[in-house]
Amino acid sequence: MNRGIAPPGTGTGTGTQQFAIQLSATRRGARLARLLATEQLRSWGLPLDAAAHVVAELASNAALHGRVPGRDFRLLLTVHGATLRIGVTDAHAERLPVPVEQTADGTSGRGLLLVEALADRWGVLPGPVPCKTVWAEINLSTGSHPPRPGGGRPG
Repeated sequence: MNRGIAPPGTGTGTGTQQFAIQLSATRRGARLARLLATEQLRSWGLPLDAAAHVVAELASNAALHGRVPGRDFRLLLTVHGATLRIGVTDAHAERLPVPVEQTADGTSGRGLLLVEALADRWGVLPGPVPCKTVWAEINLSTGSHPPRPGGGRPG
């Protein structure tokens, strides 16, 4: 497990804080991503609830849908100003996340709907080959993140 942590107040000199970690693309790795992200956010004195849920969903998707045997996923938390950016990079670029239309009896596929409700923006960045990064941004200056008509703005 490779781990890189920038202490609060360090980074690019512009007030950016970063935390990055590479984890196994398993359910255990996804759970560890949520736990480590929560602890890092707590150490930075940032709100935890929305971010912990977003990390859990994106890491779970990387372990379930983005898994390539023998390849890890990477979690990157970046705080710049009042924005927290969560990025999860996996090794399955051709499997892009798509919110699923829900039915009353559906038992799965709600993860991206949760990300849309909790994040201010989210999207997918291709590369480096064979990877993709699914990211979400949360504005830390607002107290809550109510769902917006039309959901998130992927891009």
